[in-house]
Amino acid sequence: MTDLAPGSAPASPKLSPGATVWVAFSGGLDSTVLLHWLKQSGFTSKALHVNHHLQPAAGGWVEHCRSVCAQLGVPFYAMDVKVDPADPAGPEAAARQARHEAFRSLMKAGDCLVTAHHRDDQAETVLLRLLRGSGVAGLAAMRTLSAFPPGCLWRPLLHLSRTDLRHYAERHGLPWVEDPHNLDPRYSRSFLRTDILPRLGQRWPQSVEQLARTADHCADAIELLDELAGRDLAEAGQGEGLSVRALLRLSRARRNNLLRAWAARAGFEGPSFDALTRLEKEMLRARPDAAPCLAWGDTELRRFRDTLFLMRRLPPPPRGVQLEWDGRNDLKLPSGCGVLHVLKPARMELPLRVIFPRGGERLKPEGSRYTRTLRNLFQEQAIPPWVRERLPLIQSEAEWGAVADRWWTRSFKLSCRRAGLRFVWEHTLAGYPPP
Repeated sequence: MTDLAPGSAPASPKLSPGATVWVAFSGGLDSTVLLHWLKQSGFTSKALHVNHHLQPAAGGWVEHCRSVCAQLGVPFYAMDVKVDPADPAGPEAAARQARHEAFRSLMKAGDCLVTAHHRDDQAETVLLRLLRGSGVAGLAAMRTLSAFPPGCLWRPLLHLSRTDLRHYAERHGLPWVEDPHNLDPRYSRSFLRTDILPRLGQRWPQSVEQLARTADHCADAIELLDELAGRDLAEAGQGEGLSVRALLRLSRARRNNLLRAWAARAGFEGPSFDALTRLEKEMLRARPDAAPCLAWGDTELRRFRDTLFLMRRLPPPPRGVQLEWDGRNDLKLPSGCGVLHVLKPARMELPLRVIFPRGGERLKPEGSRYTRTLRNLFQEQAIPPWVRERLPLIQSEAEWGAVADRWWTRSFKLSCRRAGLRFVWEHTLAGYPPP
């Protein structure tokens, strides 16, 4: 496929009927070659240009891209995004995040995004991740085909060099624009491109190919590690969590591999190096009655009894919050506590009050001969501490009513039945056993 001949594409993703192929089109050399090659190869696609407004010439690039697409007969879409040059992650990362959000905003389930990444980009990515201390997964860098929710991401030019693409563009007389940021050494990737990789190439002429090959080797290793993680997950899985005892039976390396894969499969950010270093002492060796929490990014790991649970970082539990509810409409609870969702609204206004556990509350559940403490009920039904703090307690004017939709007093249940009210507690809290 060195000459990018039509019909010589790597295996393309299998698309569902009605799926759209979106081409990330900047107007530069690489994406211009990609768009032309896809058209020549018979792919039906749409071009999407993202304007970051980071340079004075950006408006002209939009018109250039529109003109190229008109000549090729490819539908053209342009989107504007805002990028904060002072973003803590750096302008490159901020612009990439903004692009990805723009792409996802147009994609539907099953759509495919196609990008013009090539072998030189792959070598730059490997070097950048080496310098950041990435593990095998990071060094696997970019894959030809990968998930990109709500669809997939295809990089058909990944094994070709920048020189190959330039030769193709010159042979076909393709016009493209040059982004001066690509040659500005203030940016990390541009510094590697303009200063480091040329020097490596002088000493080791095959350095770009070898770096890209390293990514391929790491990708193979990741497949094996994923297979191993799948077996370990089958052994250690405990409902939606992982068994602490099963994790302690694994070696440290195998345990860390399982935790990374578990997080990735659940759609969470993988644990940081620091988090994995602290894991055994703070989580796995903690007392059985402790409730430790280990956080990284927007993710946290919590333990209850013998099980670890993974979840989005929770906001603080509500303290002293009291809400009024008429039973006719959904009641949105404080952040992290979910919603009281009305399945059937009350026929009459019910003066209800919703609070949250403070300690010492007691309830006589329907069917029980005795009044019970909530603490005792929570312990019996294995409700984790982070859920206990966020369970809505529903009261009427006269008495205790219900704990979410789990425990009811007989009289309150009869009152709701007479009023026609039916509701459920909807939430995303991990570790809550079904009622």
